Amino acid sequence: MQIFDVTVPISKNVPIYAGDPPVSIKTFASIAAGDAANVSEISFGVHTATHIDAPNHFIPGAATVDQIELETLIGRCRVVAVGEDILEIGVEHLPNLNEVERLIFKTRNSDFWNTPEEGFRTDYTYLSHWAAEIIAASGIRLVGIDYLSIEKPASVGHPVHKTLLEKGIVILEGLDLRGIEPGDYKIICLPLKYSGGTGDGAPARTVLIKG
Repeated sequence: MQIFDVTVPISKNVPIYAGDPPVSIKTFASIAAGDAANVSEISFGVHTATHIDAPNHFIPGAATVDQIELETLIGRCRVVAVGEDILEIGVEHLPNLNEVERLIFKTRNSDFWNTPEEGFRTDYTYLSHWAAEIIAASGIRLVGIDYLSIEKPASVGHPVHKTLLEKGIVILEGLDLRGIEPGDYKIICLPLKYSGGTGDGAPARTVLIKG
């Protein structure tokens, strides 16, 4: 059995979607400074690094992150590789969706994690609205991609997010799929469980298991 950690660490260098809260990681107490224990303090937006979008992200009154069933986040997953020359993932790039419960797209985006210090990239590969419509009608429970948004940059009205989230499909963004081969895996995606705010998303430690 092989376990692959596909989580992007939260750090001061991680790219942030334009307008989102910045990352702050500080030492609150330290043994070196004479305190009894080491305690860190962190602050960031819930859509930082590897994270999920809960339906409530764009659909008022829909499920919040603490209401998502674990059965949605754990189970069989198919990783589909998209060519490096592809900017928009269209219907023609979708696999046969029969018996696929969770779908992850590996694209040219994963190489962006080699240089996170360059900041947020707007030339990332994204999912088309038409492909999102097919996925939404397929019964898939989770769809993921290897950058910080599944939607076209500067998209008007966020149709991809809304199409998926209206069907209760969890969106998993910000995966690091460098070194991951296409194929079938088991995914374990565990978002931070919290209450308060609007419950629209959460960072998620995510692993893929082969064998």
